[in-house]
Amino acid sequence: MYKYTIARQLATKKVITNRGEEVGKLSDLLVNEQTGEIEHLMVELDRESKFLKKLGPKDRIVQIPYSAVTAVSDVFIVDEREITSSE
Repeated sequence: MYKYTIARQLATKKVITNRGEEVGKLSDLLVNEQTGEIEHLMVELDRESKFLKKLGPKDRIVQIPYSAVTAVSDVFIVDEREITSSE
């Protein structure tokens, strides 16, 4: 039950870049079933995000490697160079 509480808390987190630009909201985590380690964040892009314009309107979800996460508090902070399309 504890892990579901944590998952619900994470689902509301915003994702911003190391330069302070909003990317969007965390929508899911990709976890390695063998090790239990988080491999990627799946982030739904904000409509005003420059990344939506850069990647194209079909790319509403981006996949960000967990290694790109530099900090987690009220938001996830990620290295913007690691943002790519999930398709």
